[in-house]
Amino acid sequence: MERLSLSGNSVPCAGSQGSPITARRDPRVTHVGAWLRAFKLDELPQLMNVLEGTMSLIGPRPEVPEYVRSGDELWCRILESRPGITDLASLVFRDEELILAAAADRDAYYRAVILPEKLHLNARYQQSRCLRSDLKLLWMTARYSFFPLGFDRERILRDLSR
Repeated sequence: MERLSLSGNSVPCAGSQGSPITARRDPRVTHVGAWLRAFKLDELPQLMNVLEGTMSLIGPRPEVPEYVRSGDELWCRILESRPGITDLASLVFRDEELILAAAADRDAYYRAVILPEKLHLNARYQQSRCLRSDLKLLWMTARYSFFPLGFDRERILRDLSR
């Protein structure tokens, strides 16, 4: 059974083996967990962290520690920000589990392709962040979380780059 974590990452059952990332049809994720994840409802417990002040609504998503390169300048810039429930990268990669499911080596693909793009998107958003873009990001996150049909990565990037 999947546990929900207030730290920002869904954690599989204690004692389960495998990659720290999950892809669609990961056997460690229950049917209920998959449904919660599909509509991003597994993120709701993090609202407690927002109320406590340890997270914000918008900010870089917490990353699995083994993927963080602490000496890297870009990582340092991203990690200076308070983590958030949503960010541009998590919205753009809302279908990350599906993308990873098609990869032969999920861990290597995540490290080589997805993670660098997420870092780039977070840095880009931090540089141009304003109230208008934050409101747009919150709206689009809610919209595509509850109504994922019509999700279009390129449209999101265009709309949040204005």
